[in-house]
Amino acid sequence: MSAPLLLRAVPLLRLRHHRLAAPLFTLAQRPWCSSTESSRSDVNVSYADKNTTVLSSRDPANYPRWDDPDFRKWKNREEEILRDIEPITSLTKEILHSDRYMDGERLTAEDEKAVVEKLLIYHPHSEDKIGCGLDCIMVDRHPQFRHSRCLFVVRTDGGWIDFSYQKCLRAYIRDKYPSHADRFIRVHFKRSSG
Repeated sequence: MSAPLLLRAVPLLRLRHHRLAAPLFTLAQRPWCSSTESSRSDVNVSYADKNTTVLSSRDPANYPRWDDPDFRKWKNREEEILRDIEPITSLTKEILHSDRYMDGERLTAEDEKAVVEKLLIYHPHSEDKIGCGLDCIMVDRHPQFRHSRCLFVVRTDGGWIDFSYQKCLRAYIRDKYPSHADRFIRVHFKRSSG
């Protein structure tokens, strides 16, 4: 039992004498509590040379990106997009993930109007989804992924088809915020398909 443990420690023993590994072992012994830190003034930091910078929690953080006007412009636009899509995103998540609607239940007139006007019309294939005409919007389980609930267009001929609210949001963002859309979608959406 002790032999495998010793074999795992051999590479670490070799690293201990390596100049770059010294900070690793010193940090492992470093106390994380500030009261303990003040009482332990005997910690040896002789491994640091003139070219190495050691930062402490007392040093102010330097984030040059925050001062960059392009980054600040991006962050402002990102906040604007989030404020813009937040109401419909929250409503959609509430519709899908709460007990507000049972599987197979159609949306109320108010919720249906919001979903159609703020989501469905932006879907890249909305005409194909609506087909012969829109009867209502309902919530149900996805036919392939039974653990997922999604929105469905119920057509006037009785047929129904699912649609992705995230595809609708991506298309809306690409339309309204073209210069920032790709970056926003990459950061805030799991998949950028669509």
